[in-house]
Amino acid sequence: MNLTGGIVLFAIIWFMVFFIMLQIRPHSQADAGKVEPGTPASAPSDVQMKRKVIGTTMIAVVLWSIIASVILSGAVTLRDIDWFGRLGPVEGGN
Repeated sequence: MNLTGGIVLFAIIWFMVFFIMLQIRPHSQADAGKVEPGTPASAPSDVQMKRKVIGTTMIAVVLWSIIASVILSGAVTLRDIDWFGRLGPVEGGN
């Protein structure tokens, strides 16, 4: 894995975790009992975006380090997940 691959892997993990974090404890304006004029009652009342971004980054760093270490160690290779044999035979032996 090169630098670009590592950055792309981190970005994908970060956004996946972020979309999950957005769904944790959402409070709508209807739940809070105060609906701002011109907004739907289902709009969030207190998003706490800074807290969610920091939490997302911390979780993404841990997940990225685990996944990157598995990839870089060679424990799982592309041939391990080639279930349909599309890579062809292994050159030089077994």
